[in-house]
Amino acid sequence: MTLDIVLLILGTILLVKGADFFVDGSSAIAKAMRIPPLIIGLTLVSMGTSLPEASVSINGAIHGMTDMSVGNVVGSNIFNTLLILGISSLIVPVSIGKNIKVYDLPIMTGMYAILLLFSFVVTPLKLDVYEAACMLAMFIAYTAFLIVRTKRENKRAVSEHAVAQTDATALTDKSSDDKKKNPIWLCVLFTLVGLAGIIFGGNLVVDHASEIAKAVGMSETLVGLTIVAVGTSLPELVTSVVASIKKENDIAVGNVVGSNIFNVIFILGMSSAVSSLTIGRETLVDMLVMLGSGVIVLITAMCCKKIHRWQGALMTLMYVGYLTYIIIRN
Repeated sequence: MTLDIVLLILGTILLVKGADFFVDGSSAIAKAMRIPPLIIGLTLVSMGTSLPEASVSINGAIHGMTDMSVGNVVGSNIFNTLLILGISSLIVPVSIGKNIKVYDLPIMTGMYAILLLFSFVVTPLKLDVYEAACMLAMFIAYTAFLIVRTKRENKRAVSEHAVAQTDATALTDKSSDDKKKNPIWLCVLFTLVGLAGIIFGGNLVVDHASEIAKAVGMSETLVGLTIVAVGTSLPELVTSVVASIKKENDIAVGNVVGSNIFNVIFILGMSSAVSSLTIGRETLVDMLVMLGSGVIVLITAMCCKKIHRWQGALMTLMYVGYLTYIIIRN
């Protein structure tokens, strides 16, 4: 127990420092390559911080633990949406950009609805190889869409930059500023070191928190629904909170939304391609909560320019209520 507590603390430290390096490195890469921070958040950051979920769900499918594969993704997405955005907004009200309102939040909510249809209408209580193929095709399409958006945003940024830099003095100032920036290889190194810290720290936290939970009498089912789902989302939590503190709103929101989309269409797609996933009837409630959390954030984004502190507090309370429900249910 003592060793588990020590390693749990070590994992937490690695998560925090790893996220700090990761946000700094990835935002520097975005600026150096003129890639919008939102795109970095939706791709590099979200996929990187979703690696623990990918590991748990795909390994669960390989070893026949299909309930763990589905529960991990659904639980993580609810945690990401309600608690991570809630806590981030409590610290600093989180602005939601126009692009994420128009494109990514509706896509995320739509993916949730499709997952519900696949799980309870098309092939009731399972996800088979055909649905896996559909989800992986959606992942490829979404990735291609992000690439197109990146190119379009780059053209716009170059055009705006050309207009802004009309006089020689401004160009000289920018040139001297560029010299002060870290070289791109150092930014990449910071990002990779940060990602390694996030993944390794997340694994330490999940493994040893689970051992502590079992030692104090929690069932394996309850550990899977709480410790594993929450633990694999710790990289997203720490990354988004750090990004929020650093006023990198696009990375904070893009990380959550991108991770949620990645979890559903890639991780569940890969898991069900490995082995058809069986889905318990009680999971219907969890998927409806997941869909409801997406709708709440989408409506908030459409009605407000940012998620205010009171809305963040309300979302956090919703997650506490859901957590209380699944503890009682199990």
